Amino acid sequence: MSSPDPQVRAARNHSAPGGSRGPVVAVTGAATGVGALLTERLAASDEIKQVVAIDERRGECDAAQWHILDVRDPAIADKLRGVDVVVHLALDLDLGSDAAARTAYNVRGTQTVLTASAAAGVRRVVLCTSSMVYGALPDNELPLSEDAELRATAEATGVGDLLEIERLARRAPRAHPGLNVTVVRPAVLVGGTDTALTRYFESPRLLVVAGSRPAWQFCHVEDLCSALEYAVLEKVDGELAVGCDGWLEQEEVEELSGIRRMELPSAVALGAAARLHRIGLTPSPAGDLAYTMYPWVVSGSRLHDAGWRAQWTNEEVLEELLEEVSGRHTVAGRRLGRKDATAAGAAGATVALLGAAAVVRRARKARRGR
Repeated sequence: MSSPDPQVRAARNHSAPGGSRGPVVAVTGAATGVGALLTERLAASDEIKQVVAIDERRGECDAAQWHILDVRDPAIADKLRGVDVVVHLALDLDLGSDAAARTAYNVRGTQTVLTASAAAGVRRVVLCTSSMVYGALPDNELPLSEDAELRATAEATGVGDLLEIERLARRAPRAHPGLNVTVVRPAVLVGGTDTALTRYFESPRLLVVAGSRPAWQFCHVEDLCSALEYAVLEKVDGELAVGCDGWLEQEEVEELSGIRRMELPSAVALGAAARLHRIGLTPSPAGDLAYTMYPWVVSGSRLHDAGWRAQWTNEEVLEELLEEVSGRHTVAGRRLGRKDATAAGAAGATVALLGAAAVVRRARKARRGR
């Protein structure tokens, strides 16, 4: 086995401020999003000895030791020599990504990081998926425990990738004895994120499927980072669900947001979503609608038992989300341009839906005319 990276070895030989004897932690996907926030947080912590940041471009945290490479590159094993804990956040969950390419990146990247970590002698890998893996189902308990069965299907954006990552997480300790794998599953993530669920609040009306019973639970990125830090410091392990305490009913969301609902029969809503996605007009498949129809609220009991507490409430996170999406206009997951947005804002959801229907008709005519 080769010796640790010289800079990581040097970090191990010098205590961080406050005399820390804590772990050396590597973060993948460290240049942007949650990865960048976590890298900054860990680098500022007296409980962390050194942060090794890995991404395809350099980020802004000067206190971290940077390595620029693709996480699918087996050479990553050399960069992990001397690292105690790896937090793998290099995932592509972009709504605009090609689905096959996204899956290839997410699954292959996770496989490579797990294998490389084991080869490098890393003792713990922390993976981040989503509470969406539990599935949104009408018979879900409120809230779900961490041990609840993962009943999601691959029909929603990126969920198939997350389920495969969960499978790799379960298999890794058997394939690599001595490697501990912790999985963190956040609720609806808010704070600089762009997902099918955050775009739900960009619509001129909140689509409600008749007969459904939505329950909304959010997770602010700051709370996610603090939960990830708990896992890094081995204060808690296993499968961890993280989110605000409790949940909001649909009526509460409508009252707090000031956005009125538009209720549609299930067959109409699901059918329209499927057609719009099939012809490429919207990024969200019909499976995404389930997460706005049925509950998938989690208890977060393992983190709570370890002393962790969310610093944000659902009401506060919803308020921040509404501020973030202010000025954006989305119909069926598809962002509208300024001209379309003006019409949607003035005429409301009815015109927006009629416009979507007209687009479908035009697309059909164009296809027949080829």
